[in-house]
Amino acid sequence: MAAKDDYLVDNLLDLGFITQPQLTDAQAAAGETGEGVVDTLVARKVITVKNVAAAKAAAFGVEMIELADLRIEDEVIAAVPRHIAKKYRVMPVYQHGGSVTIAIGDPSDLDTLDSLHHLLRLEIEPRVAVEEEIDSAIARYYGGADDSVGKMIQDITEGEVEIGNIGKGSAVDDGATVDADAPIIKLVNGLIVEAFKGRASDIHLEPLSKSFRVRYRIDGMLIEQKPPPKRLQASIIARLKIQAGMSIAEHRIPQDGRINMHMGGKSIDLRVSCLPTNHGESIVMRILDKEGLKLGLPELGFFTDDQQTFERLIGLPDGILLVTGPTGSGKTTTLYACLNYINRPDRKIITVEDPVEYVLSGINQVQVSEIVGLTFSAALRSMLRQAPNIIMLGEIRDLETATIAINASLTGHLVFSTLHTNDAPSAVTRLVDIGVKPFLVASSTRALMAQRLVRKICKRCAAPFEPPEAELRALGIDLTKVGKANFQKGKGCPDCGKSGHRGRFGIFEIFVIDDEARKLIYDKVPSSVLRARAREMGMRTLREDGARKVVAGVTTAEEVIRATTGDIN
Repeated sequence: MAAKDDYLVDNLLDLGFITQPQLTDAQAAAGETGEGVVDTLVARKVITVKNVAAAKAAAFGVEMIELADLRIEDEVIAAVPRHIAKKYRVMPVYQHGGSVTIAIGDPSDLDTLDSLHHLLRLEIEPRVAVEEEIDSAIARYYGGADDSVGKMIQDITEGEVEIGNIGKGSAVDDGATVDADAPIIKLVNGLIVEAFKGRASDIHLEPLSKSFRVRYRIDGMLIEQKPPPKRLQASIIARLKIQAGMSIAEHRIPQDGRINMHMGGKSIDLRVSCLPTNHGESIVMRILDKEGLKLGLPELGFFTDDQQTFERLIGLPDGILLVTGPTGSGKTTTLYACLNYINRPDRKIITVEDPVEYVLSGINQVQVSEIVGLTFSAALRSMLRQAPNIIMLGEIRDLETATIAINASLTGHLVFSTLHTNDAPSAVTRLVDIGVKPFLVASSTRALMAQRLVRKICKRCAAPFEPPEAELRALGIDLTKVGKANFQKGKGCPDCGKSGHRGRFGIFEIFVIDDEARKLIYDKVPSSVLRARAREMGMRTLREDGARKVVAGVTTAEEVIRATTGDIN
């Protein structure tokens, strides 16, 4: 039986892709096998699929295009919904007025062209492309958000991911005994790979009564993914617990572990937390990309004036610099950026962390271990005997740690640390509350900095935007005073997952302690009085710094308002 493409043989001859003897041989072979002549020519590598596409284009007087060479605009992609592009295996290429140019593998498929005309309510101008290139373009521009778990399993190939156990000394070597092609292993690997490719910072696996929810935290926002079947819940959790060095026999108490992962030549750590809940164990994995952390001060989000102030502060020979904010506000990243900036061969830097999240070259990093008695305070005492110039303490948690850190700053060390407070002046009150004498706080503290993270506007789909008057009023933006404002908002594109945002940066309030502020601290004044003094000195609040960045067009008013709900100007 002749295949549907056999009408192309004359065109293939006319275009010089085949000779008459080659055609005769192919027709004889096709007669024996029952395959089409064109299929036989392709199978014998006499012609390529690209030659076939060119013949189709010539047969119908349609232009042929190569999708790999094109850069398709977001507006064109938006003209054809993803489900239509996948169902009909077409790719939009151009749009002009009431017509859209689409790449199709078979221009003779009039049913598809007619269906597209009615579904899109646009005139359809076909172009011919290789079907495999159409599939690749759909995957590239539309992404795989709707792919099933089964498809995810198929996409993960052996050798793409290597996972090793760097947990707490588990004796189980799962990787040596389990087939790497096992569906559960491929599914777990797939969840991690997809999260990493999607720039997620956390993976949340949450057992519910009738489902097993999977969410990725991307740019600070939780985004729900297509869940695996509920029946696989126990197997997925057991697999992750083994890899993280946890006990799979224990289901009643929380456990912590760590997984090391090598993917595409990159080394990634996953910090794993397991918590028993009503419907099973909930697992959260924090993705720590050792090579992906940007450690320059400009990447943190400082404007020039604040960056100059901050560079001067971290260049001081002694004293304490505290970074404050809630969990997930980027405090640790800021401290790493400080260390990276001042890391020179003539300075000895030691850190005490729980855990050590990123390994920095040339810096001595100490991992706290409560099991062997290596607490924050014990490590801090010992490190002072190492004669460091600069000390980083992951967090000031209690009076003992705070006292040692402050005494270290008074004896010629520069100390960096973090506190969980909502604004910069409140850090003083927090230190006094845990028992530090006010005169010690006053004499040792050089500066306090509060920060929050806001999402950046996606550069690829950013467009001019006029914020509502209520948002401008909430941020204190007076259009008559700000000069030329560059308000922007992302429209949503494949690069940013249709969110309009890609990446995050900080907004800051920096309180530099001067002599008058020291006197106020010594007199135990409330944080509101300290805040008033900081404002007199020119300290911008978090919301004010955010407003500057809204006017500059790097974030939106909505983002700043969300991140600074509790800010008091």
